[in-house]
Amino acid sequence: VEAPPGAGKTTRVPGRLLDEGIADGREVWVLEPRRMAARLAARRVAEERGESVGETVGYQVRFEEVGGPRTRLRFLTEGVFTRRLLSDEKLSRAGVVILDEFHERHLQADLALALLRRLQKGARPDLRVVVMSATLDARPVADFLGDCPSLRSEGRLYEVKVEHAARPDERPLAAQVAEAVGRVIAEERDGDVLVFLPGAAEIRRASELTATLAARHDLLVLPLHGELPLAEQDRAVRPAPKRKVILSTNVAESSVTIDGVVAVVDSGLARTATHSPWSGLQTLGVARVSRASAVQRAGRAGRTRPGRCLRLYTMQDFNARPEHETPEILRADLAEAALELHASGVADLRGFEWFERPPETALDAADELLRRLGALDASGVVTEKGARMLRLPLHPRLARVVVEAEARGVSEEACAVAALANERDIRARDVFLEAGAREERGAKREGPSDLLELLDLFEEASRAEFASSRLYSLNLNPHAVRRVERARRQIARQLRGLKRDALVEKGSVVARSDDREEALLISILTGYPDRVARRRASVEASGGAGAELLLAGGGAATLAPESVVGRAQFLVAVDAEERRDAASRRQGRAGGTIVRAASAIEPEWLLDLYAERIAETTEVEWNARAERVETTTRLVYDRVVLDERRASEAGTEEVTRVLAEAALDAGLDAFAERKHLDNFLARVAFLSTTFPEADIPALGEEDARDALSSLCEGLKSFAELRAAARGGGLVETLRRRLKPEHARLLATAAPERVALARGRQARVNYERGKPPWVASRLQDFFGMTEGPRVGGGRVALVLHLLAPNQRPVQVTTDLAGFWSRHYQQVRRELSRRYPRHAWPEDPLAAEL
Repeated sequence: VEAPPGAGKTTRVPGRLLDEGIADGREVWVLEPRRMAARLAARRVAEERGESVGETVGYQVRFEEVGGPRTRLRFLTEGVFTRRLLSDEKLSRAGVVILDEFHERHLQADLALALLRRLQKGARPDLRVVVMSATLDARPVADFLGDCPSLRSEGRLYEVKVEHAARPDERPLAAQVAEAVGRVIAEERDGDVLVFLPGAAEIRRASELTATLAARHDLLVLPLHGELPLAEQDRAVRPAPKRKVILSTNVAESSVTIDGVVAVVDSGLARTATHSPWSGLQTLGVARVSRASAVQRAGRAGRTRPGRCLRLYTMQDFNARPEHETPEILRADLAEAALELHASGVADLRGFEWFERPPETALDAADELLRRLGALDASGVVTEKGARMLRLPLHPRLARVVVEAEARGVSEEACAVAALANERDIRARDVFLEAGAREERGAKREGPSDLLELLDLFEEASRAEFASSRLYSLNLNPHAVRRVERARRQIARQLRGLKRDALVEKGSVVARSDDREEALLISILTGYPDRVARRRASVEASGGAGAELLLAGGGAATLAPESVVGRAQFLVAVDAEERRDAASRRQGRAGGTIVRAASAIEPEWLLDLYAERIAETTEVEWNARAERVETTTRLVYDRVVLDERRASEAGTEEVTRVLAEAALDAGLDAFAERKHLDNFLARVAFLSTTFPEADIPALGEEDARDALSSLCEGLKSFAELRAAARGGGLVETLRRRLKPEHARLLATAAPERVALARGRQARVNYERGKPPWVASRLQDFFGMTEGPRVGGGRVALVLHLLAPNQRPVQVTTDLAGFWSRHYQQVRRELSRRYPRHAWPEDPLAAEL
């Protein structure tokens, strides 16, 4: 059924199907996307039938059911329906199921449609399914349901004049809304104004800015969102004696028709949540609505007469938007849906006949989470624990917390904790506090868990019997507190209906802990085993809340400053989101992952509960600043280090490898005197060239690098390596690479020093590509007819004959020739310059 907003789909079609007997004596069920829509629709239809809700017409939402034995028409939220389907696989009480506002494409609506089609093909071919939408193309849905007929109604919609902003407005949204409402009130003589805003926070700010305008024109400014109590929701949607300005979230786009609206102010924004499969975290942000949603919003102004719509964005902006919203199944957490499907007998989620197939990464992430929660076994079969979790009207995480807490004897407290986690926050704004109380509340509190902090406040409210005056003094929102109490009672009722298992499963810590707080903290951990985090710095260094956290799934996050978990080193991220939207930046909030609520844990609990996920690793790393190898042993849970110890171990292969890599990067010159090393390598090269028959390898730079690496064995720092290398160790290591006979030949045929006249020793210099040479004073060669030879007499040394100033006066291998041809001239020159030195006429007969 296709019909525009306000055409009467929700209120007319279900009752007509019931009255015409289409349900064959069974009930008609209407699935609504929101709790508020289900309540208000049931109330409207009951009133039109002249009855009270709970007679022929009833409703059921999470934690609340109104109905009786005469109820034949039920309005349910989509999530409640899928849970009902699990307890009654054939839907024996329903003859017709209507999926209302299907164009919103909520995950549970997609799941309900797929399960209903599966049921039609199996046990209930007689089941009638009706899909209703205002903007969605009916053809794909009709094809999915077996080429079923479709009906289209144009409805009775008056013309709506749409006006766009002339240019982008950079002012705060509340200021834009106040100006637009003022314009409508000034230009329209009567009729109500409906304003679409992203969320409750934006509604509150807009209400504050429109207060003066409301007082001047005697207007009622009324909020409308799902967190309000029923009485306030009714006040917003029912006729009033004054003109109303209704500040609403997108709940007023569909399902709920507000009579008397003649003008709409559309911010073009909505708060949406998506899910990141890789991190398991929720991404919450303000996003632009689709063109279809914008058209739906505008249509709310044309129900009873021609209307107008003021869009706070430009026509260019409108045209650039997508035609429809992205279906929730493509962006949501699938864990709850996956557990429901597995429980209904779907073993392979990828093979399930979806209306639109979700991403495989999201399906894999859902199954992985359920296995970690203990809801599925390795083959994908729902465990006994998973079956118990499924009976609770909670997300699998919170259901796991309650099931664990039941086994530990703290189920009563856990029911409250789960209800609190489902509520955004029971705390009110500080305006409800007197100055002294506000200052006292403003003092930073510390505790082991943000959930337990809320539990303490809730228990204090319970002791005050939920009296509004007392709740305001505690800075608590009475409506939110009472919602939590209703949810707590519902969870507790469901839990009492389950067979109690008094023992904790094998592998868990000892059951029935006498420590209430510890039992609750452990239970919270079991619901968030993939959200374990550790502070990057110590508590003293990080300053408590606001500290950076390292996440078990990888990456980092920031603990929100308002968190009370200011001391724990290890914790779980109970409520975390990835903020990337521009609104966060405008409001001065950091992007990235923000942990808004946390709960402390002890590493020992992870060892007790999840020993199979803990690994011991040893890492050998180079500390460049200390110039040493450090060995670190870590106990790791996923990617979080639970314990870390450093050791100065040496002698292992890995330590040697790391030290050698660092030493080679630093270079040979950092560890050995280059002239000594080069001289040794040149001696070996000289020997290899002079004695080719000996087959002596010519050692080179790579051999020296290999020797440096081998010298690292048993060492762990540059200091130790320098001491070993510069003490001759590097050259000795190279020498050991020679065969013994080659080493002996090296010592004799390529000596490091040679004898000159009268026993004086001179160092022999070896250089690659050059003949070996010695340098000494001219007087040291007196009495010698020829110079020393090396290479077993095969090679004459090149003689550098030095003057007293250590500069060579002659370089030669022919000493006898020097004496006979050049000495006398050199003697005359040097004797004038250095008269104190002896310059005999006959150098061969000289006695010095």
